[in-house]
Amino acid sequence: MSAEPPFIVVAVGLAFEARIARNARAARVCCGRGPSMLAALDAALGPACAGILSFGIAGGLDPALRPGTPLIASAVIGEGSCLATDARWSRALLDSHPAAIHAPLLSVPEAVADPAGKDRHFQRTGAAAVDMESHIAAAVANRHGLPFAALRVIADPAERHVPPSAMRGMREDGRTDAVALLRALARRPRDIAGLVGIARDAWIARLTLARCRSLTIEL
Repeated sequence: MSAEPPFIVVAVGLAFEARIARNARAARVCCGRGPSMLAALDAALGPACAGILSFGIAGGLDPALRPGTPLIASAVIGEGSCLATDARWSRALLDSHPAAIHAPLLSVPEAVADPAGKDRHFQRTGAAAVDMESHIAAAVANRHGLPFAALRVIADPAERHVPPSAMRGMREDGRTDAVALLRALARRPRDIAGLVGIARDAWIARLTLARCRSLTIEL
């Protein structure tokens, strides 16, 4: 029997990110947040795993970054931790994504939705962007001695307020809960205008993600 070919585990938080990541060769995709992400990552690992990549969109903390800007993380800052990414893997990703910036990425359990909160995190940590999955993926990679990298694309910029309705419409498995979203909008119709802006930002970021096909590289 032949040995299992090498693969990388790709950690994403949203269903559309997972669909994009599955187009990459030799990618084993884990989608979710919090405990579900941790369980999925542990289940996906195996002797042939060559590394873990965090992939998807992120919120901008640096005011200079616009929607659609790719970011290759130099480190992932979590609650009480700062884990460096694999230098060789990150350099290869930067070489294949020349428009990307190389900067720290903040990763927290709860969404950072308002401009004031984004600015506080930017001033405190110096991170260029924030997501909700990379700290989990980085910790798992560190625990198992695996290379880790993060490729994220800015969706909502630093000045964008993410309406509460947008978060209530997200399931833990990364899919959109249309019923919950409509109920939230019925209670907060003023969120509709903000959702239009969020949808536009997300579409720009999604187009960039779709062009980021070089996920599997030699480690």
